Amino acid sequence: MDEATCARLRTIIKAGEELADSELAAFTLDAAVTESGGLGGMVHLRVPGTRRLVLVAAHGLARTVARARDWAELTEGGPSAPARATALRVMRWAPGSGRGGTVPALPGAGGLLAVPLFPAADGSGGAALGALSVLAAQKPPPRRRAAVEELTAWAGPRLRPPDRALADQATADGPAGPVAADAPVARTLRQMTDALFTVDRDWRLTFVSRGAERLLGGFRAPLGRVLWDVLADLGIDSTEPDLGTRYRRAVADAAPAGFDVHWPTDRRWYRMRLVPVVDGLTVYAADITERRLREAGQAAAERAAAQRTARVTELTTALAEALTMRDVVNAIAQRVLPPFGASGFVVQLIEGSVIRIAGSVGYGRDFLDTIEGSSVDDVSPVSEVYQSRRPVFIDSPEEYIARYPSMGWRPSAAAKSAWAFLPLTVSGRAIGCQVVSFAEPRHLNGEERALLTALSGLTAQAIERARLYDTEHTRAKELQRGLLPRGLPALRSVTAAARYLPASEGIDVGGDWYDVIPLSGARVALVVGDVMGHGLAEAATMGRLRTAVHTLADLDVPPAELLTRLNDLVSDLGDDFYATCLYAVYDPVAGRCVFARAGHPPPAVVRPGEPVRFPGLTPDPPLGAALPPFETVEVELPAGSLLVLYTDGLVESVNQDIHRGMRHLASALSVASCRLGAAPGPAGLERMCDEVLAELLPEKQRTADDAALLIARPRALAPGDVAVWCLPDGPIAAGEGREHVREQLDRWDLEPLVITAELLVSELVGNAIRHGKGPFGLRLLRGDGLICEVSDTSPTTPRIRHASETDEGGRGLQLIAALSQRWGTRYTAEGKCIWTEQPLP
Repeated sequence: MDEATCARLRTIIKAGEELADSELAAFTLDAAVTESGGLGGMVHLRVPGTRRLVLVAAHGLARTVARARDWAELTEGGPSAPARATALRVMRWAPGSGRGGTVPALPGAGGLLAVPLFPAADGSGGAALGALSVLAAQKPPPRRRAAVEELTAWAGPRLRPPDRALADQATADGPAGPVAADAPVARTLRQMTDALFTVDRDWRLTFVSRGAERLLGGFRAPLGRVLWDVLADLGIDSTEPDLGTRYRRAVADAAPAGFDVHWPTDRRWYRMRLVPVVDGLTVYAADITERRLREAGQAAAERAAAQRTARVTELTTALAEALTMRDVVNAIAQRVLPPFGASGFVVQLIEGSVIRIAGSVGYGRDFLDTIEGSSVDDVSPVSEVYQSRRPVFIDSPEEYIARYPSMGWRPSAAAKSAWAFLPLTVSGRAIGCQVVSFAEPRHLNGEERALLTALSGLTAQAIERARLYDTEHTRAKELQRGLLPRGLPALRSVTAAARYLPASEGIDVGGDWYDVIPLSGARVALVVGDVMGHGLAEAATMGRLRTAVHTLADLDVPPAELLTRLNDLVSDLGDDFYATCLYAVYDPVAGRCVFARAGHPPPAVVRPGEPVRFPGLTPDPPLGAALPPFETVEVELPAGSLLVLYTDGLVESVNQDIHRGMRHLASALSVASCRLGAAPGPAGLERMCDEVLAELLPEKQRTADDAALLIARPRALAPGDVAVWCLPDGPIAAGEGREHVREQLDRWDLEPLVITAELLVSELVGNAIRHGKGPFGLRLLRGDGLICEVSDTSPTTPRIRHASETDEGGRGLQLIAALSQRWGTRYTAEGKCIWTEQPLP
């Protein structure tokens, strides 16, 4: 025998050490049939003091033996192979199923191999106990015969001869009593591995097979006991309370019944077949555990397949809705990694010959930095997948290192132990590789590999769309940032903070904008607007409007007139363009704000100790649809007040009308202003912007519209920073103006500005006397700079002349432009004002 056979026999012998008598005979026979490659077999033992050989075990021959009574009892020395092997004490092979004389044949057999059983392992114990016979299609080879001999040598000393009285009773009545009067049939049924038992009308057990003994709690036959007592001892009543009811119903209905039951003692499944008979009930229990396991496995596989299909459907939907690369990576992490038990995912795109990390889950930044920017020409799984466009599956770190020695450090650095490298191909063009990784070694079967490969095709399309979206989105945001102010000016009369929130959907830029524009006389213009729609055309319109507002603001055009000119500009663009705008001018000398608006929500005014107000609630139509003139509203802004400008995206959405949104804004401003104080500085205004946005537009409630917010804290000039004089109508006006300026600058400690200021005042007053009409006025303002204003009642606008070398005049405005930081003309209700501004030292 070879080593494998010897090892197998040792295992079999060890498993049967606890068995005895008929159980041992059946166990040995089963092993002998298996080892010899036989079709079935029998064990005959001699009744002590006689030459009778009684059948005590059968394997695979139940039906045949049941029909062949003469095999149930043989005579030692008779013509059959078992009888001759017992008598001659040697192995016998009898072709033709081993029949002889009157012993009937065993159909379908090529012969019978009979091996004697001895009471001692070396065969020195005298007469044989009997014989173990194996029915085979052909004579087993020597190594198989040796295995059978080894088994019989082990079992023989452990077998006890059958009791003579029991053998006589079995011959007369059969061990099954009323159920099986035929003793050989009864003996054969008793050896059945399946459970078969019968009960009489009093529910007493009248027959129990070996298999039923195991089922009913032990190797000793519970014959004569009441079935319910046996079941109660096993605890069956508590675990299967319907079992007794089903037995009784089968008897009462006199109809066969069948059902499956999970037996509590061995935790296996049995198919119970109940057959009522004249004098009781026959119960047959077939072990169907393996079938149930197969069915459960099949059901589990079907459920797994359904779950995978559902996840693929969910993934397809999620990828279709994904916009950015981050969305794509999150969709895959949520719907692909869990069912495969994966711990990591990374998208590597190829740009030229360089690897770029587009997104990842489950990887550290340090490891990703080692991959970012590396060459695809290096020997690596990513390079192999990119060049071959075929997936690569690696089951363990050892396999990874063996395939890519130069990259052997990567598994430990990434803390991964198995990988699926999947190609990303779009329209026949390779764009990179996606990697699904596992924390432990993992072998993916064929179905899993096919599914991951199929999913890589879906994700490749989504990744390409996301990459294009991210590129366009970046460009759109850069355009948006270029169209909005890069920063707000730091002014003495107005401190402001602003926020712009783009729409949460789409890549098109919006048309919302805001501005803070310094004007003459220390005044400040505050602007907010919204071009309706999204897209490049709307963004371009916004840029044109913003430029126009700056130009008109430099001309000191009043709010209503400025909107009129903007309305003409928008109307000239066509019928498809509309915009809203609010233009406000704050005068720090008067402490007032004047504004006009076209289709835009009103500003919010926050005064200390008062509720938030929205002055001028009735708007004019939007630009492009309005019919000027526009209404002008004037608002007092005492110390500590705030002026808040915003676009409708902040207060209006599909779930909230604008009036409710304005009430929400008022509440948020009240809370924020109380928390930050009546006169917050620049940092306080920044915090207020953030708090208001967080309250009105939390991250989870972003809308499809842009939103702009501008919060301004106006500050009036102190009375001591303003000086006003009336000038006479005549040549002496210039001298008086210089004297007023010199004295006032001395009081303000601005002596370094005196000489330049005197020159500027001389030119301004002289120009007004020469070309204007009285009365004349002079005003000095100390704000962000030194502002000098000369006013008259003439509407004539001064213009710079380019005087020739021989001209005696025409150089006054050139001198003013050279000496001042800024200068200009502003029209007033009485006429005009020419002003200059010098930087403070």
